[in-house]
Amino acid sequence: MGATEQTIAALERGDLAELSDADAAAVRYAEMVTPTGSTVDDVVYEGLARHWSAGQIVEITAVIALFNYFNRFAEALHIPVTR
Repeated sequence: MGATEQTIAALERGDLAELSDADAAAVRYAEMVTPTGSTVDDVVYEGLARHWSAGQIVEITAVIALFNYFNRFAEALHIPVTR
């Protein structure tokens, strides 16, 4: 989807340095949204809002929620991860 192998490896290590500030803010937000029952703290949300409009934040949240759904569905059914 456009990411280099170097960027993917960095993300797997939790290193966001390969990303733009806007994309890193979105990843931090996703990390807070993903766990069940978690809330997003104001600092993370404000960092997200510095780079993205309200409509874009809604879309980012929808994508996070959709992929969390897919992951939980696949995990429940023991569907193996593919690349």
